[in-house]
Amino acid sequence: MDPSQYKQLTKKSEIRRKPRTNPLPKATQKYLEAEETLFQELEENLIGCRRKFQFESTRNWRFDFYIVKLGLLIEIVGSPWAVGRGGMKIANAFSKYDLAEDMGYKIERFHPDQIICGYVLRFIQNQLEKLEDGPDQTISTD
Repeated sequence: MDPSQYKQLTKKSEIRRKPRTNPLPKATQKYLEAEETLFQELEENLIGCRRKFQFESTRNWRFDFYIVKLGLLIEIVGSPWAVGRGGMKIANAFSKYDLAEDMGYKIERFHPDQIICGYVLRFIQNQLEKLEDGPDQTISTD
């Protein structure tokens, strides 16, 4: 039946169907700019990384970047994979972080402003320098 004819006969509006699945969350513009900036900076400095890293194949959890040499997972605040407000969402985020730490990864969350101003790149380079220098010699290994 034609929707206009249905409305005339029943004096009701057309029934609106809900989508069967919820669409994926959308990323903010600030997040998109920060992600692209960080990726370009990592490529320019020849730092090995993977984008949209899924650390467990059975879950749909992803981190924005994975720095291979450091075993460092980076999550940008505002990403569609970063879990937002709400009881179940917060519990889900802690499960994600706990599982990643149990698997031996280090996790860092950064705000897009920190990426744009260059703080994150300096942080990563500093961590790589510490890795190359070796352990601190003032602390005994015994």
